[in-house]
Amino acid sequence: MSGVKVPVVTQAKESSGEFELPEGVFDGPVRRHLLYEVVKMQTANRRAGTSSVKTRGTVSGGGRKPWRQKGTGRARAGSTRSPLWAGGAVVHGPQPRDYSYRMPISARRAALRSVLAMKVKEGKLVVLDTLEVEPKTKVVAGMLSALGLDSVLFVTDAANLNLERATRNLPNAKALRAEGANVYDILRYRHLVVTREAIAALQGRISR
Repeated sequence: MSGVKVPVVTQAKESSGEFELPEGVFDGPVRRHLLYEVVKMQTANRRAGTSSVKTRGTVSGGGRKPWRQKGTGRARAGSTRSPLWAGGAVVHGPQPRDYSYRMPISARRAALRSVLAMKVKEGKLVVLDTLEVEPKTKVVAGMLSALGLDSVLFVTDAANLNLERATRNLPNAKALRAEGANVYDILRYRHLVVTREAIAALQGRISR
């Protein structure tokens, strides 16, 4: 069984032949539950985990008993910093913690294969013959306009500093190297734009 064939275009959206996607990378099943689990892991790993509240041991003040134990007609109180009082401590509040965790590498690779297959099935994968731009935002914006794309993730096989710099100020575009391609970013942008070399790099990464 041969791989899926997709058209190759230039940066001006002119036809430049066809390219056969490698079998087993872009033609697999779309496992949406696995995509959900990987995105949940990635977002958890990006959490700062710095939320913090003061407990009775850390809130300032409250060292003196506000009134005597008996004879006042009021309820017993040992501190003005009780969680029941305004300005008091917080019970079971958030404390600094590490939210990160890791899924098995086989599951992460399967999820990457799944999201790539989904882009192909939806017709959202664009293969360019070359990807060379000046490090200027308006140049990349013009290329996106010529290609008719409004939300794009560029994936390159190696460092493309010009492209990476040019996309920094574009809210609807981002450039990643194949080694950093991930499920979250591929799902975040509507179209995935790659070169033949980037496809080979992705294949090598998934099949490791």
